[in-house]
Amino acid sequence: MNRVHGNELRVEGLTMAYAPGGAPVLDGLDLTVPAGALAAVLGPSGCGKTTLLRIVAGFLRPSAGTVRVGERLLSGPGTQLAPERRRVGIVPQEGALFPHLSVARNIAFGLTGHDRAARGRRVDEMLELVGLSGYGARMPHELSGGQQQRVALARALAPEPAVVLLDEPFNALDASLRTGVRADVRAALSATGATAVLVTHDQQEALSTADLVAVVRDGRTAQCGTPQDVYRYPADPWVARFVGDAVLVPGTVADGTADTPLGRVPLASPPAGLRAGTVLLRPEQLALGAEPDADGVPGTVLDVRFHGHDAVVSVAVQGLDAPVEVRTPTPVGVRPGAAVGLRVTGSATLHR
Repeated sequence: MNRVHGNELRVEGLTMAYAPGGAPVLDGLDLTVPAGALAAVLGPSGCGKTTLLRIVAGFLRPSAGTVRVGERLLSGPGTQLAPERRRVGIVPQEGALFPHLSVARNIAFGLTGHDRAARGRRVDEMLELVGLSGYGARMPHELSGGQQQRVALARALAPEPAVVLLDEPFNALDASLRTGVRADVRAALSATGATAVLVTHDQQEALSTADLVAVVRDGRTAQCGTPQDVYRYPADPWVARFVGDAVLVPGTVADGTADTPLGRVPLASPPAGLRAGTVLLRPEQLALGAEPDADGVPGTVLDVRFHGHDAVVSVAVQGLDAPVEVRTPTPVGVRPGAAVGLRVTGSATLHR
């Protein structure tokens, strides 16, 4: 299958207000998605995620800023390409298949300019790509939710778009289906080489699916990076809390480490000139020990929440107003009221 090269998506200074003089939904948002990459745009409700997608698709005209794919200007001063001229495919929530058309005719819908034989070959290619070979004659109501999402993706990819936009496409799926459908969607996008943007409010979905994660806050990109970097080295405490559980404690800096109520913690790239601040750790960086005096800082277990694959243990520590959360795979024998020791593993980040 042919790959599409040179389709970097570049959004610069994007601003959008729905009413003249009103508060902007987007306020100078920047985002660059390398060609062939899948970027997840993550943020709370109302932060501008869907507005960003609608502008890239051409359904809305921004108040300011530019949208480019490769060297093509899609939106900017004096330019607003119509949606059908942008080579942008869209996978909406819940698939939104045409109920009166078969699976094959849904996929072929955007293949204008192809003769019947070429359309048939392309439809067969797309069905094979999304793991639905032989399903062309079925009607949408005969498919499961996960199969409908695969068909919606095939329909979006069939015209060989430069960019594919996915607007929270897994929301309607049962939790048991989501992981498999996400993996299938990622594999199909990778096979075609299309640049893709996934809008979601699900942190785990963003971290596990995307090559890049852009966290949006108040209409701007608060941080953009690999899932590992955004999780491990968040830009600030707000981002830290938004992309996962966080342990935030006060600390003072000395020789590349921070003195905290959890003991002395090594710092990853301590900010220059910052002598005190908030130290960020993740719950899995805290290790529980049965001997309070020998296994680190002493604490008292307040609560244990079992999640199957692991457990979260709340521990009260002297010098901290709130308990710390410890994620551990083996909470055997840990009960509320037990005295434990806490030890920090790995390095932390320091924030103002």
